[in-house]
Amino acid sequence: MPYPDKFYPVVHNVAWVTRLALLGAGTIQLRAKDLNDSEALQIVSDALEAIKGTDAKLVVNDYWRAAIVAGATHLHLGQEDLADADLSEIRKAGLTLGISTHDDAELATALAAKPDYIALGPIFPTTLKSMRFAPQGIAKITEWKKRVGSIPLVAIGGIKFEQSAEIFAAGADSIAVVGDVTQNADPDARVRQWLGQSAEAA
Repeated sequence: MPYPDKFYPVVHNVAWVTRLALLGAGTIQLRAKDLNDSEALQIVSDALEAIKGTDAKLVVNDYWRAAIVAGATHLHLGQEDLADADLSEIRKAGLTLGISTHDDAELATALAAKPDYIALGPIFPTTLKSMRFAPQGIAKITEWKKRVGSIPLVAIGGIKFEQSAEIFAAGADSIAVVGDVTQNADPDARVRQWLGQSAEAA
């Protein structure tokens, strides 16, 4: 299986990780904010326990020390976290690394870290968190993909299932999905839609 999977949900707690893993999601990012070291270690450990026996891969957002201690395999860092992270320790622990980018300078910084994938966002306006960056738009995906070459490109930010075919056609290898799942009236049905589309696109 490619990494990350084409459908890449991003959720904030272990309950969502469990639910998505049982539905068959292949790559799930745990993005919980403002935790201290012990809280981070606890939630990462609980999430790793939750995916045991499923095909899911857990991606830990930000908490690289907790990821190493808990025995996680996959890590995602934003630019601020990347600046504070010990890349040699992360690589020594065998973690894959995904990095967020929003502009040319951030892309250069990310590429220098030799990541396993690059994320570009926000593609569309998003209400889930205040963004310092304007929406990138679909054309930016094609431009970024040319620049990252064989490195997988993840599109994130305000993307709904109905836009997924266009996003993939523009050059994205994967789509990170937040609100279209967690804020959906029927999240399970939405996840099945995404997983079905991803299977067709594979």
